[in-house]
Amino acid sequence: MASLAKQLFSNPGDEPSVMAAWESFLEGGERPSEALRALVDSSWQRCQQAQVDPRARSGPQPVSEQDLYLLRERQRELLEASAPVMACARDFLCETGTLMALADAQCTILTTEGDIPAIGSAETIRLVPGVAWSEALCGTNAIGTALAVGQPVQIHSAEHFCEGIKRWTCSATVVRHPLDGEIIGVLDVSGLSQTYNRQTLALVVTTASRIENRLAMSEMERRYRLLDHAVGRLAVAGQDGVVLFDRRGCPIKANEHAPQAIAAVGGEIDLAGARRLPELAAAKLARGHARTALPAWIKPEWLEPLVVKGEPLGTLLVVPSGRGRVAPLRSAAAEAPGTTGPGPARDPFDSLVTGDPTLLDVIAKARQLARSSAPVLLQGETGVGKEEFARGIHGTSAGPYVALNCGGLSRELLASELFGYADGAFTGARKGGMTGKIEAAHGGTLFLDEIGEMPPDMQPHLLRVLEQGEIYRLGENTPRRVKFRLIAATHRDLRKEIAEGRFRMDLYYRIAVTSLRIPPLRERQGDMARLAAHFLNRFRSEQGLAPGTIDEDALQALQGYAWPGNVRELRNVIEGALLMSDGAALTRDALPRELLESIDSRPATAGVCSMAEGEEALIRRAISACDGNLTLAARQLRIAKSTLYVKMQRYGLSREEARR
Repeated sequence: MASLAKQLFSNPGDEPSVMAAWESFLEGGERPSEALRALVDSSWQRCQQAQVDPRARSGPQPVSEQDLYLLRERQRELLEASAPVMACARDFLCETGTLMALADAQCTILTTEGDIPAIGSAETIRLVPGVAWSEALCGTNAIGTALAVGQPVQIHSAEHFCEGIKRWTCSATVVRHPLDGEIIGVLDVSGLSQTYNRQTLALVVTTASRIENRLAMSEMERRYRLLDHAVGRLAVAGQDGVVLFDRRGCPIKANEHAPQAIAAVGGEIDLAGARRLPELAAAKLARGHARTALPAWIKPEWLEPLVVKGEPLGTLLVVPSGRGRVAPLRSAAAEAPGTTGPGPARDPFDSLVTGDPTLLDVIAKARQLARSSAPVLLQGETGVGKEEFARGIHGTSAGPYVALNCGGLSRELLASELFGYADGAFTGARKGGMTGKIEAAHGGTLFLDEIGEMPPDMQPHLLRVLEQGEIYRLGENTPRRVKFRLIAATHRDLRKEIAEGRFRMDLYYRIAVTSLRIPPLRERQGDMARLAAHFLNRFRSEQGLAPGTIDEDALQALQGYAWPGNVRELRNVIEGALLMSDGAALTRDALPRELLESIDSRPATAGVCSMAEGEEALIRRAISACDGNLTLAARQLRIAKSTLYVKMQRYGLSREEARR
């Protein structure tokens, strides 16, 4: 520990002996080993080899304003991530006699903040934006030396190589990209010698870590948008090998055919280690650069830059398999008894009853996702039909469909259900152990409902299974290989859960390669009446009855209800009402009392029944009847609240005007 501290920190008390060692070094004499840190000694030798002028009084001339502007544009991501941190520097470095400087990976200072007098003093040695403070130009200094050694350094007074900056003390550390560790900048705090403080280095390291954390958040957000944009391409790749690279050229997703297809053309990509290929950086490819510098086995026509709203987010590499496309999977159940050839596969989404354009669009996306093995996150309120979508996405795929609800189970029970356990793992364990749901889903689909309810301490274990493809049963030390398609569902806002520390960000991005939002019943135009009729005739058929109808009063009551339980609640209401009804028509009297009381307790809307007749007047009456409550008015009008806002804007209505 002491030797590490000696390497990192300088000692102001050693300044005369360090100065004597510097003079001896310039004259070619011996340097007392106890007077000079090895870090500084090595740096001085590099400076001598680079022929740095030891009598230099300052840094070199800054670049032009135009070149500095272009440099900052190229480093916009680093500057945006550091902006809040640098803004704080103005406050906590005020009256300390020090300044904070952020430099790029070539040691060129991009921006400075801090004590105004210190910034003024720094101008005398050109410690200003646009000046490169590398060791080869300015000798030993915290910025250049930190970049040279790739670790935090503190350089004090006489330890500087150039005579003109020996009155200064500085502490710096490199800023690394959070995903691949590449050095992308240097953060420095400098001041005159009398401002020396060993704690300054800790401040620099902590501040650099904050910048890296902000970069990580931004990068994960970009990756999420990239995956959401590219999932359709991955789904229809057939037997071609497909690899998705992020904007920096790091592979982040590959289909199961990628390793074999790449090997067949003599290529090699480290998919497990996610080693970066700078030649595939999205910005370069989008501008047409770097195509001549591609690895020999990659053909330019195999690459597709993925640009979303003008921003290059990544690159798709499609390596042809040479064996054509895979025919769509067919369910064995699709063949009629006695036939010898394949019949048309049944669409697993045919059982969903809807005419709503929004839900039909969600179903179309789900059909597309069913052709891939990418994880899917289903989002929607309780009762909207998330499991029906999960079964539809699994569809006619080979392998089992295994479902588990993560809510309502104790931590211990959920762990045993999910991972299984070995014989004798705990008191009461089943003899011979038990296969968990993950293992049971091998080769098929695992549906985890209400994944937002999973305890935080269990989430890393699930993440490891998804990343490593192996599980350990409780009480076992031998891993078991598993391969399955994950579909997760939740009614919670997982981004909010992440912000509040209840859900892991890395797990979220692993399960939400793509996501589907299933709209609630109240937002589905015309679906309430359509579903009510469907459930009524289904239940009548199960009881051996002829098709029936729903009378007008009952239908209006059903349409006036908000359906917080969505389709599940509607199904239960219709089934219960049928049991209480005598004739072929389902009447209002057969509906549950609590449903009718809920409708009666709401303000009437003075004849509001459809959006077709006098839309503006109808909206006015609804908002007035609901006393300006737009949420309630939207429910009474049976439209989404966002739709109500659009229509109010179209007619120039405000909440106050509509209430008059």
